[in-house]
Amino acid sequence: MVVYRLIEDPIFPHPDEAEPDGLLAVGGDLSPERLLTAYASGIFPWYDDNSPILWWSLNPRLVLFFDNLYISRRVKRKIRRREYTVTLDKAFDDVIANCAAKFRPGQSGTWIVRDMIRAYEKLHRLGFAHSVEVWNSEGKLAGGLYGVSLGKVFSGESMFFLEPDASKIGFSYLVQFLNNREFHFVDCQQPTDHLKSLGAEEMDRNKFLDLLDEALEYPALRGMWDFMPGEYDLITQSLGG
Repeated sequence: MVVYRLIEDPIFPHPDEAEPDGLLAVGGDLSPERLLTAYASGIFPWYDDNSPILWWSLNPRLVLFFDNLYISRRVKRKIRRREYTVTLDKAFDDVIANCAAKFRPGQSGTWIVRDMIRAYEKLHRLGFAHSVEVWNSEGKLAGGLYGVSLGKVFSGESMFFLEPDASKIGFSYLVQFLNNREFHFVDCQQPTDHLKSLGAEEMDRNKFLDLLDEALEYPALRGMWDFMPGEYDLITQSLGG
């Protein structure tokens, strides 16, 4: 088993060098420069408090193309009734904190450790990391997700829900928001049944890297994200129809 130990410079081995489980490298730091280099290379960090920083590039990779988004009748009905309100970049810190605290079956702890939270909060302030918030009728956070945007690709990091379907609703609005801005796809990173149920599909890593390179030919949509005037209502009508 060969796993690369990173040096001080923010460079990575090619994803083809990853182990069969996707583990590519160990060490380094979570500086913005290194994180952005990783995402631009199809690599992401994933570790816990009991290990050093681990860097992964999975094969296959999970990707969602916008035309394949699946929304159940139940979720459409909730959107149509406007049971929740969706916002962008209004509560990034709260979203990532809830993602870190979310219990996940089969995991004894969280991979969103304190250093990870600080690193992504910094990326958010730099305009590269973004959040989606889902609020209930009482104005309380019911769910959300966050991720990193480079070029025309959004790399989803984590999502949570405190009320049924809240994260699915937030994800659906995000997909429409990205589609309106001619993004190419959402990188869902790790295959899960939940994301597959929303329309994501597994893809060979080399094909994914080719698509990633094409998406990175465009400048990043940096800064605080928000819906354009009238866009939110149009998305609601489209998703709830």
